[in-house]
Amino acid sequence: MSTERLAVAVTGSDGFIGRNLCTRLRERGDVEVVPITRGSTDRDLEAAIARAGAVFHLAGVNRTTNPDDFMPGNRDLSAKVASLARTRRGVPVILTSSSQAGKPSPYGDSKLAAEEAFLAALGRDNPDAHVFRLPNVFGKWCRPNYNSAVATFCHNIARDLPISIHDPNAPLTLVYVDDVVDAFVALLPGNEARPGDGPYRDVAPQYRTTVGEMAEAIRGFHRMRRAFEVDRVGGGFLRALYATYLSYLPTTDFAYPVVRHDDPRGGFAEMLRTKDSGQVSYFTSAPGVTRGGHYHHTKNEKFLVVQGRARFRFRNIATGEAHAIDVSGDAPTVVDTVPGWAHDITNTGSDPLLVLLWANENFDRQRPDTIAAPLP
Repeated sequence: MSTERLAVAVTGSDGFIGRNLCTRLRERGDVEVVPITRGSTDRDLEAAIARAGAVFHLAGVNRTTNPDDFMPGNRDLSAKVASLARTRRGVPVILTSSSQAGKPSPYGDSKLAAEEAFLAALGRDNPDAHVFRLPNVFGKWCRPNYNSAVATFCHNIARDLPISIHDPNAPLTLVYVDDVVDAFVALLPGNEARPGDGPYRDVAPQYRTTVGEMAEAIRGFHRMRRAFEVDRVGGGFLRALYATYLSYLPTTDFAYPVVRHDDPRGGFAEMLRTKDSGQVSYFTSAPGVTRGGHYHHTKNEKFLVVQGRARFRFRNIATGEAHAIDVSGDAPTVVDTVPGWAHDITNTGSDPLLVLLWANENFDRQRPDTIAAPLP
């Protein structure tokens, strides 16, 4: 017997944050997203909220040629959503506001007025009323050349188009859209961590940088990609910013060729160089071919035979001790090279050998740390 899914109403569902939120909600499998867009009617909105187990009010006006549009699009719509949800006890109602709320501008005035109207309708002490004053949000699917410098810079730099920076030292506080969605989803019914202590909520982490630093990081991603390099993108701000940059690549740049060097032994190609974790490459060898015959003092490598059969031979250059390892692509095995041991690899099969190679440092022609020492 199927379990009834939670209906979640999302205004602004086709906007930047809305698309990311709706995608995450649909991934859960236990949620029915009820989208509300500009094309929806008042009756659609009423029906959506009447059956919703959670309401996310993301819609609003953040850019317009007519300042008179701000109050109806922000204050009045927020008041309408909150009024419709007022009787839905136990249903979380979430409003996205802005860190600009209350700052002297038609937009800032309208966002503060939206918060006040929202809380007046639901009650400031209502544990189901939540307001997020979001700083600049960045991530995939944000519209470039609109109101996000990150989106504009990623879009333009990915296409070798110019960007305009009025003040590179201007401070910038950013939150990543995935973290915003995490904070939203945590408010759904059934989650253990339901925050209290007033209606205002924060998204963490927040990244503080400058416009110039952010732009230079994106330029660096673009340069490195063409040089087969990658920045420290495994965590934190650079992880989020790099993912955002990649999401703006034109489809023609989804793939790019690497340079392969071929000789009678086979082929060799570098795939990727990192800042401080070495490089990844691969090579092929014809049957009977031996590669290597050298040792390293400090440099170390990891080999993985992907296809074919091979024998790794080792010799301790100080003691003469010998060792051999036979491996096959049918039983994937990582083989380490050890400093102070000369090593080589021979294709012992009848088919071409394909080997993946990681080295802990990028190759430096001035200090290669690779000393020839053929094994007998």
